[in-house]
Amino acid sequence: MAFDGLTINSIVQELQQKITSLKIDKISQAEKDEILLSLRGNSKTYKLLISASPSFPRIYLAPSYKKENPLKAPNFLMILRKYIQGGRILSVSQDSFDRVIYIDIDTFDELKEQKVRRLIIEIMGRHSNIILIDKQSNKILDAAKRIPISVSSFREVLPAITYKSPPEQEKSNPTDNINLEDFIKLTYQKMPIYKVLYSKFSGLSPLIAKEICYRSNIDISSSATELSPIEVERLHNSFSRIMSTIKSGDFEPCIVFDKLGFTVDFSCIYLSMYDGFEIKKEDSISFICEQYYNTRDSKDRLNQKSHDIRKILKSKISTLENKIQKQSQEINETICLEDYKKDADLLTAYIYMIQKGMKNIEVDDFYDENTPKTTISLDENLTPSENIQKLYKKYNKMKSRKKELSTQISQAKEELDYLYNLELSIENISNISDLEDIIIEMQAQGIVRKNKSDAKKKKHKSEFNPMKFISDDQFEIYVGRNNNQNDYLTLKFAKSDDMWLHTKNIAGSHGIIKSKNGQISENSIKQAAIICAFYSKAKFSQSVPIDYTLKKNVKKPNGAKPGMVIYETNSTVYVTPDEELVERLRIKE
Repeated sequence: MAFDGLTINSIVQELQQKITSLKIDKISQAEKDEILLSLRGNSKTYKLLISASPSFPRIYLAPSYKKENPLKAPNFLMILRKYIQGGRILSVSQDSFDRVIYIDIDTFDELKEQKVRRLIIEIMGRHSNIILIDKQSNKILDAAKRIPISVSSFREVLPAITYKSPPEQEKSNPTDNINLEDFIKLTYQKMPIYKVLYSKFSGLSPLIAKEICYRSNIDISSSATELSPIEVERLHNSFSRIMSTIKSGDFEPCIVFDKLGFTVDFSCIYLSMYDGFEIKKEDSISFICEQYYNTRDSKDRLNQKSHDIRKILKSKISTLENKIQKQSQEINETICLEDYKKDADLLTAYIYMIQKGMKNIEVDDFYDENTPKTTISLDENLTPSENIQKLYKKYNKMKSRKKELSTQISQAKEELDYLYNLELSIENISNISDLEDIIIEMQAQGIVRKNKSDAKKKKHKSEFNPMKFISDDQFEIYVGRNNNQNDYLTLKFAKSDDMWLHTKNIAGSHGIIKSKNGQISENSIKQAAIICAFYSKAKFSQSVPIDYTLKKNVKKPNGAKPGMVIYETNSTVYVTPDEELVERLRIKE
């Protein structure tokens, strides 16, 4: 994936053609580093997404964009609304193939005087930013990310400060009709040729550089100094042909999918290097970008927002695992408790032989059928009766401790299983709503505290949206995404003659196969078992045991945590998770 200078150039050309002269009707900001301009005019409407996300900075037309806005408008959004809402787009531009985009906007100030504001989008990885300036004075009005001098010694990005462009990269313009001789001079370096290409020419990314090498039939790891004259000429020809299409604006936007239907890559040029993959071409680079980033960005933001929750869970899981290990070691130390009772019983039987002051006594061990002699240590300062009571006291204390430890270990294991299920639920989330369900559940269980800001938020309503699959025999299979969904799926959604499945003694999601007239095919049970194994902690294991039984045999004990049930009269099947099968049977949302 590369949101490089060439891709930006194709987007700038598309935006210049489609949104110039349109009015900024509305501005929203769902994320701290992301804004959406709703544009209207010429009987058309567009949504322009601009993101300075450190992971996926980007800009393109996003008609399907839909995110919930915060209850309180961020400061940067208020500034944007004040200065450019209602304005008209004058132009969209880019210097050479630099990763900076300029959107000039015709507006009016408070005195109704005409002003041109400039929205600057810097696409530079974690240093990406969205900056609003007054074009005439070049003064910054505000930025999505304010940068004081303490953060960057090269330039400040703060209101009222003169805008300074990012440092220039000393690279050649790839569309300058570079002849073979100059091309050789620029690329003759002792490093992999694809690295030479993107380090010497502006706008090129590793992806474009690799595509040039592929079209030239040259190994990307080959050093430029090792190439033969014929190879250098082939490389130059491929480079020139691609740059010629870029210069003329004849882009070929495409997106690449793997065999499971997941997006792999995209570009503004055709990626012939992905021979064997599914490659789709589109007329609009924005359409390609939206297809690619919708899933990628959602997953990235989900990972960011779930990071703290994952960290809390890992800490609690580690604490419980250590506790269980220590208590198990302690329980092993109680293995000798029966020896104390036996010695006390023997001393009771032979009390007439014991005298105060004795350090030990040898007696017949009548607990052993051979009645061998055994020596029992004594406290010479205690009477015979006191020695016996001392041993019984040790026995009773150790017995009580063993019982207490067994109860604590059992409770800790139950809690650990629950935490494992929560951890698995986070792995299965597909949207913010799923994550909020889990956070609410963890708050209810006292695992995380409620933030003060939570009280001000709109009440979150959980939705029942389990994953759905159709077996090859056309039976519906449902799998829960989290503990609350597992409970609803098993206890309310499923009928008594539906089949329930779960990994045996392993954290995992509940599975339900909907029966047809009380019948379920064996193949559907096996396929559902494979799906349940895939959505479990045994995802990367082989021969995973899956218990299955009719739903009527599954019960939830009073007071049990979410997702925890008991069952009986089950059968077990052993399967190996198969991602390809899971994706083939899955009904896409």
